Amino acid sequence: MKHVLHLLRPKQYIKNFLVFSAIFFSFSFGDMEKLVRSVEAFVCFCIAASGIYIMNDIIDVDEDRRHPEKCHRPLASGDVSMSTAFMLAPVLLVLALIMSGAAGTGLFITVSLYIVINLLYTLKLKYVAILDIVCLAFGFLLRVMAGGIVTHIPISMWLVIMTFLLAVFLGIAKRREDVRLGERGLETRKNIYHYNLEFINATMVLMAGVIIVSYLLYTVSSEIQQKFSTNKLYISSLFVIVGILRYMQIVFVENGNTNPTDVLYRDRFLQIVIVLWIACFYLLARHSGV
Repeated sequence: MKHVLHLLRPKQYIKNFLVFSAIFFSFSFGDMEKLVRSVEAFVCFCIAASGIYIMNDIIDVDEDRRHPEKCHRPLASGDVSMSTAFMLAPVLLVLALIMSGAAGTGLFITVSLYIVINLLYTLKLKYVAILDIVCLAFGFLLRVMAGGIVTHIPISMWLVIMTFLLAVFLGIAKRREDVRLGERGLETRKNIYHYNLEFINATMVLMAGVIIVSYLLYTVSSEIQQKFSTNKLYISSLFVIVGILRYMQIVFVENGNTNPTDVLYRDRFLQIVIVLWIACFYLLARHSGV
């Protein structure tokens, strides 16, 4: 059972907290109906994500066995049988569709799109350079959109832009590790030869700059200042800049594991910065009329 649980990758569920973005940026914390609807969406995405991860592990089992870290995954290590994985994946995907359908048409469509895009990614698109990163970014966007749909809270263009940019930045960082392994003679992914460290590094620096500038524009835009009844949100950009710099330090200086989820779980500095950003943003906007 422990290995089956590992197969589901519950650590990755942290990404699904993006469905609560609509509640956070509208300050609807006290609306229990919206909160319950967001929790339903969160659970649906967790189940769907686990099904997708299992499908991905089935397809990538040979490549994972050559990877210094992924070789410990349940299928690659043999701790879970392929027959179990083949049985579990479709059950989870169908369950996610049934639960999302029961929660509403909008969530059903969003979860369905998430499953379709990720299945296409798993089977084919992850081997197409750049498009593979875009597919991952759309997965993040769909989570945010789902949160807005189930709560009937409009999603601003700024939230869409920032989510997409950050997802692309993190997706590029993940590819960097594959490229580094490829240069050491470990072919862990077929499309790594369409990337190199020079391209990855330059793109990360570019995206980091775009993210910071976009966030600054977001905080000083008249629309946002009017929405939150404050012109002081730009102060929160300090933590965005520090967070980006810390992540890039991990990638370029420490040459550590660049998987965003792993970094978030283990790096105390980054955890503190994120908590401070949330606290700062909330305190600055607490008198808003949202």
